Amino acid sequence: MGYHIDVPPRAGSTRRDALGMAAALLAGGALSFRAAAPASAEESEDSCSAHYDAEFESALASADERIPEDDDRGIARFGPPGRCALPLRRRYRITAQYGVRGDWLAGHHTGIDLAVPRGTPVYAVGGGVVVLARWSGAYGNAVTVRMPDGHYAVYAHLSRIGVRQGARIRTGAGLGSSGATGRATGPHLHLEIRARRHYGSDVSPSKYLARRGARLW
Repeated sequence: MGYHIDVPPRAGSTRRDALGMAAALLAGGALSFRAAAPASAEESEDSCSAHYDAEFESALASADERIPEDDDRGIARFGPPGRCALPLRRRYRITAQYGVRGDWLAGHHTGIDLAVPRGTPVYAVGGGVVVLARWSGAYGNAVTVRMPDGHYAVYAHLSRIGVRQGARIRTGAGLGSSGATGRATGPHLHLEIRARRHYGSDVSPSKYLARRGARLW
């Protein structure tokens, strides 16, 4: 059963938010579904705009600290050791590659955008603990999963969330449905992989998945 989340009023940027962004950046210290040819962020109508939200980062930090790392024990057994799954099980179009330069606070696109129709099921690339499953500001309705290797996966702009905070999930578990909530120009999944919890610690989702047996293209 899914949990529909109302979209709150969009807040304006403040000096406090800007300071929070800077602090976060300093702290940051086997299936294959081929995609269509990637498009640049400038060409796409189904991608992300500015992708930082101080309130979300604060909520993520608080929630993560409340879930002991001991909760991660045993999660590796929820899928083949060291293996990942693809987040979508239908054809998609890459509309913004990871690392594309642009107006994002990090200076580049921190995830990869996979355009699919609204309501397309989204699946966990790896097992882990659901740290947040809620409205997440610029990310819209989003699910953030902490995986046993210490990486975090953010699944953003969902139209529907299908898991609860604190849940332990298996690789390939259903997380919800794709959408265009938050700062998005059209329906797509923004998949972001972070080496640590903090914004700015992102790594290439394509390379992360490929090393674990799942290729995005």
